[in-house]
Amino acid sequence: MDEYLPAYLIREQAAVGALVIFGVLRVIAAAVAFSKGWRITILEKCFIAVAVLYCIPQLFDLLTQLYRVRVALPEFEGKALGCTIALFSAPILSHRLGFE
Repeated sequence: MDEYLPAYLIREQAAVGALVIFGVLRVIAAAVAFSKGWRITILEKCFIAVAVLYCIPQLFDLLTQLYRVRVALPEFEGKALGCTIALFSAPILSHRLGFE
């Protein structure tokens, strides 16, 4: 019998993982940047670049390996969605905490 995780579970796990990683790191980085006097706009650009690098392995698998499409597509979608939500909502939380 062909047993595997459904696509929605893979997507949810990847999204939650990316959300936690980038959300927590973004708030911590905002606190450090605030204490050092760094510009927040540069920090945001760096986190966008890191989020793109975080999603590239699944995009590479999706484009080159046809036998992994069933796993790579939901994982890529989940990571991209989690990064997007984290990078959108973390500045709001940082602002509420007084770091921005």
